[in-house]
Amino acid sequence: MEFRALLPLTLLLFVEPGFGQRGDADIDGVELIKFLNEKLKLVERLQNAVDALEVTGLKSRLISTEEEIDKLKQNSAIGAPRIAFSASLANFGEIYKGPCTDKVLIYKRVFSNTGDGYDQSTGIFTAPVGGLYFFSFSTYGYNTHAMGALLMKNGVSQISTYDGPTSDGSDSSSNAVALQLAAGDVVHMQLWDNGRVYDNLNGHTTFSGFLVFPV
Repeated sequence: MEFRALLPLTLLLFVEPGFGQRGDADIDGVELIKFLNEKLKLVERLQNAVDALEVTGLKSRLISTEEEIDKLKQNSAIGAPRIAFSASLANFGEIYKGPCTDKVLIYKRVFSNTGDGYDQSTGIFTAPVGGLYFFSFSTYGYNTHAMGALLMKNGVSQISTYDGPTSDGSDSSSNAVALQLAAGDVVHMQLWDNGRVYDNLNGHTTFSGFLVFPV
């Protein structure tokens, strides 16, 4: 608020009733000027006090904002868990998987496994912490069998790829999903009944996932 803009009104409010009214023959001009100067100084002191309060408030808000930014930086750089993995089915040569009784796909060629959530001996990803996770996978196969796989969360199918036997030579497909997991939830891939997939070192059949953010 700018007090100087209200100075004429403020001075009128400070003037005592009857002081300086027309017809008062005993008004001393020097005393009036002195009186007005005192009121002007008072207004200036009030203005300075308001300015000081505004500066103090701005500094306080700035400090608070900087503290919040520092907390966010610390959480993103240190506190937030880092969890991600990516793997393909074949770690050497060529591999055909299926049809078979044990339909779990075990991806042996691990490209990354930050946080050690993926177990390459079982093909199962176990969530180290609760949060929103993103998973993607690709499948490749030939026309002699159904081609595709299902992404399973705690034993329940979530999404899949599929292509039945066809006259073309081969088929490939991919899919992705964001899932909310609790710590200890498990995710894995498995074949369709009577299905088959193929992979080699070109990485046609893959499985990947990462933590988007903890909850």
